[in-house]
Amino acid sequence: MSTPTTTPSATANTPARLADDTTQGKTTIAASVVQKIAGIAAREISGVHSMGGGVSRAFGAIRERIPGGGTGASNIAGVQVEVGEKQAAVDLDLVVEYGASIVELARAVRRNVITAVERMTGLEVIEVNIAVNDIHLPSEDNGAEDVAPTQPSRVE
Repeated sequence: MSTPTTTPSATANTPARLADDTTQGKTTIAASVVQKIAGIAAREISGVHSMGGGVSRAFGAIRERIPGGGTGASNIAGVQVEVGEKQAAVDLDLVVEYGASIVELARAVRRNVITAVERMTGLEVIEVNIAVNDIHLPSEDNGAEDVAPTQPSRVE
């Protein structure tokens, strides 16, 4: 992910960045806010099953079971941001539903994330990188593996 050109890179734990500076005062937006907006905007697109890679999804599931531990965490799993004074860059890790066109889904997610972040924060989104890490199969919903071999195995 390329770094926004106005300041050194920032992570979700970095202090708030400048979003508006007027004679009446200044507005700053934390990188974690941009991270949440991007995560929510990505999940709004039909065909996105979940966010994050296998490890972050596992930790997210554990965190949600802890009282008070899951607050807002599901919105930011699989979302990394770099926020400068006027620009932001976003990286998303997605799990998509089987059958969805990944190319069309990525375009829709990218468009929705850029629109939401720019509209809500005033920051220019310079890039949204999307990594599709997995495909969710309908048989995974019932927890059973319904995929049985229809022919005997050719190898022993």
